[in-house]
Amino acid sequence: MKKSMLILGLTSTLLTGCLLTGCGNNSASADDQVVLYTNADDEAVVAMENALDANGYKDKYIVQVFGTSELGGKLLAEGAESEADLITMSSFYVESAEAEHPMFQDLTFDTGALADYPAYYSPITAQEGAIIYNTEAVKENNLPVPTSIKDLADPVYKDMISVTDIQSSSTAWLLIQALISEYGEDGAAEILKGIYQNAGAHIEDSGSGPIKKVRAGEVAIGFGLRHQAVADKAEGLPIDYVDPAEGNFTLTESVAVIDKGDATNPEAIKMAECIVKNARAELLQTYPIALYDGETVEDINKSGNPKTFKEKLTVDLLKKHQAISEASK
Repeated sequence: MKKSMLILGLTSTLLTGCLLTGCGNNSASADDQVVLYTNADDEAVVAMENALDANGYKDKYIVQVFGTSELGGKLLAEGAESEADLITMSSFYVESAEAEHPMFQDLTFDTGALADYPAYYSPITAQEGAIIYNTEAVKENNLPVPTSIKDLADPVYKDMISVTDIQSSSTAWLLIQALISEYGEDGAAEILKGIYQNAGAHIEDSGSGPIKKVRAGEVAIGFGLRHQAVADKAEGLPIDYVDPAEGNFTLTESVAVIDKGDATNPEAIKMAECIVKNARAELLQTYPIALYDGETVEDINKSGNPKTFKEKLTVDLLKKHQAISEASK
């Protein structure tokens, strides 16, 4: 995921230099504008803006983009006192913020989501993890194609793999969830040691870091976002992917409205509905996982081994898994 989780240093830069999309040529006053905080990638932000603009909300909102951890920290610290009226955010952060101090308004429209979600949010994107490899680099280096994440700890892949750091990227959590689910915490820690030793200098802060290195042939194999590898292969790049034996785990990002009581901007929930019902067609082009009734994706975008982590995803669970990862370095 492009917006990494723990880029704590982004605060001042992103807050002051945030995307004030919709600020120019405003026809509505700043007091009337809905403030949307988001950790979304650029493609998702554009899709949401396109949906809002095309449905009568142009110049009626302000978008401010943050790193995931920064926005998560703001939500946990500020609660309903936030400047934001509307957010899109990693779902586990939304749920953790709501548990910390109830701060979201139930969505009053029928979302049509395929799965059950709390009444106060609805998903806008979902992203799965997979093993990604450069077909030419694998052949040139006479490497076996891994079939599991555990395989990445094999010394045969020394200096030939790239992964992300869970301290900075939620993509890494997809890998670590898979390992812990399959091998337990101790088993996962032991495998992570081998993976990190093999990755060496190729432990990336950004979720897109591994696939960039795999594309360039700097490494032969990486763990990254499945939809990126599918897109690369479709474009004819020497990229292929493996749905790991441990499973394709998923993280979602969702939209929610902050409940400020009588001060709640009534336009916020209308915009939330607009995003859910009108941005999905464009979002599906980048994040091809069906989330709502009537959505379809090509079979190539359906992972071969989808799984869900047995525990509820929370910020506390993330911190626990980060500690396991750190101890394995």
